[in-house]
Amino acid sequence: MIHLSGKTALVTGSTRGIGKAIAFKLAEAGATVVITGRTEDRAKEVAKDIKAKTGADTFAVELDLSFKESIERAVSRITEELGAVDILVNNAGSNRDALFIRMKYEDWEEILKVNLTGTFLITQLLVKGMLRKKWGRIINISSVVAFIGNLGQANYSTAKAGLIGFTKTLAKELATRNITVNAVAPGFIETDMTENLSEDIKQGFLSQIPMGRFGKPEDVAGVVLFLASDLSNYITGEVIHVNGGLF
Repeated sequence: MIHLSGKTALVTGSTRGIGKAIAFKLAEAGATVVITGRTEDRAKEVAKDIKAKTGADTFAVELDLSFKESIERAVSRITEELGAVDILVNNAGSNRDALFIRMKYEDWEEILKVNLTGTFLITQLLVKGMLRKKWGRIINISSVVAFIGNLGQANYSTAKAGLIGFTKTLAKELATRNITVNAVAPGFIETDMTENLSEDIKQGFLSQIPMGRFGKPEDVAGVVLFLASDLSNYITGEVIHVNGGLF
């Protein structure tokens, strides 16, 4: 059994899907969990639900990674209420898909801003508390498309690939301060995105997965829990693939 009592964890984009599953898993292990979403009401709703089901302390805050001011406000509120964050899970992201030849500059810029620049900004602000404590866990949620690409996702694949370089560099810079930095690269996971796909497209994806099924958010959450715990003390700069054998 993994215990995270006394630790504060922040999961960006934790009001649904993979982020919500991660927040729930960390709360089950006893961490105080900060739930973030683009609307505070939704974040509060999820925080209340997780607290009721796990008994863990939760805190809700509005966070929009596309705005520097929103990130600064959120971090200020969190640190004032809870102190330093021990575990940071950079999960939030968005996509604006289009074939490269038709992709608008705005769609390229927005996806890099949210998925990559927003992660840089919030990590830089929160790592200061970890440095003071000489303990921390940073876990970046990348994607299988960072390694294999995907039609219509030049912007998203590029941003998620950027997170890998970010992870490996931070791992080297922070290792002497007992802060580990790792990435998790999910494959096709059952989320809102896969629910909206046609059966033909689903079958096309499934045919590429040796395990013959989409992953569940909990499959990713379990790996994040491991990386957030003392069981992973000597692991840093790594990418763990969660894709059923796809890559």
